[in-house]
Amino acid sequence: MNHFGHTGIIDSLLDTDAYKLHMQQAIFHQYPNVEAIAEFHCRSDEDLRPYSQEIQAHINRLGGLSFTQEEIDYLSTLSFFKADYLEYLASFQLDSKQVKIDTSGDQLAISITGKWIDIILWEVPLLAIICEIRCKHCYPASSTDDALSSLKQKMAAFYQKANDEGINLDAFSLVDFGTRRRFSRDVQHKVVNYLKNNMPEFKGTSNYHLARTQNLTPFGTQAHEWFQAHQQLSGELADSQQLALNRWLQEYPDSLGIALTDCINMDAFLRDFDLRLSERFIGLRHDSGDPIAWGEKAIAHYQSLGIDPRTKSLIFSDSLTLDKALNIYKHFAHRINTSFGIGTQLTCDLPGVKTLNVVLKLTECEGRPVAKISDEPGKSICRDKNYLTQLRQAFKVVS
Repeated sequence: MNHFGHTGIIDSLLDTDAYKLHMQQAIFHQYPNVEAIAEFHCRSDEDLRPYSQEIQAHINRLGGLSFTQEEIDYLSTLSFFKADYLEYLASFQLDSKQVKIDTSGDQLAISITGKWIDIILWEVPLLAIICEIRCKHCYPASSTDDALSSLKQKMAAFYQKANDEGINLDAFSLVDFGTRRRFSRDVQHKVVNYLKNNMPEFKGTSNYHLARTQNLTPFGTQAHEWFQAHQQLSGELADSQQLALNRWLQEYPDSLGIALTDCINMDAFLRDFDLRLSERFIGLRHDSGDPIAWGEKAIAHYQSLGIDPRTKSLIFSDSLTLDKALNIYKHFAHRINTSFGIGTQLTCDLPGVKTLNVVLKLTECEGRPVAKISDEPGKSICRDKNYLTQLRQAFKVVS
């Protein structure tokens, strides 16, 4: 069965990662007029320019979508969404004129310019569109059956290893994080449905459309852009990370309490993550660098503040496989709670298919540069070298 039979790659604005709506609500309440620019980067050595016209057609189609009443009603069942924001969402539409595609260089370039609140919802559907169009052209014979066959093999190996090593899976928690780089919409839907019905350790998805239609728990808090934007929204650059964390708590005082640690790097994050913040946030998310070293730093940090790590959670989400997740879970068992968000390795792992490493990142806020340094050198993104130097100095990062 082929999986490219539908007309639209994205047919619902809810077909996005939950953290996008969580951040958009915070922007709606706190920064409704802030201007921003986001840029697309392909980290893979593959020319995507031949697909530009097809991508543009789907971008134009996205501009015609809006949230349905059923979707708004669904969001209203989640306690952290406020009535004024949902009223705003009911009339929200993406503006395709904010998206500019450029094929003049040696790689596809895309920039999105406008108010932050307007452009924030472009990232996930745009990346999903690019990945699906590319997969359709490069792997026309691949099917959802191939994806499920691959998944079944990985699950069998996962359970075998857990059994061989005597690992108790009672506290293992897996979440689908695969929307942005999925092989296709159908592959993600079938994979998530299979996990829901065949893997007790599967707890939910970051995709709101799938959460709604498959009756799953949605997961997600904030992304790097929340911290990046605050670099130009705070008086002093060195205060920006703490401001971002405090503004998040202002919006979500008793929910969505997982903080992302690697916009600068883990050491700089922990210097800002004081006792009050460490108590208020229920845990941390890992997205770059060595996961074991990172987790050990988190545990040591909590212990140094007199906080029992077993009351906190670590979410791992960096290029994970089921096998890697099991190793991390085993390492931290009974010391701190863990959960695993797996993306590409769930939704774009088909025989012979090379995954595409694509991102869309905030590069400007209020007309000034913003950047991500991260715990992994290759993940840094910034066009302005001078600004990167300022950022490193402000957060005492040795380059």
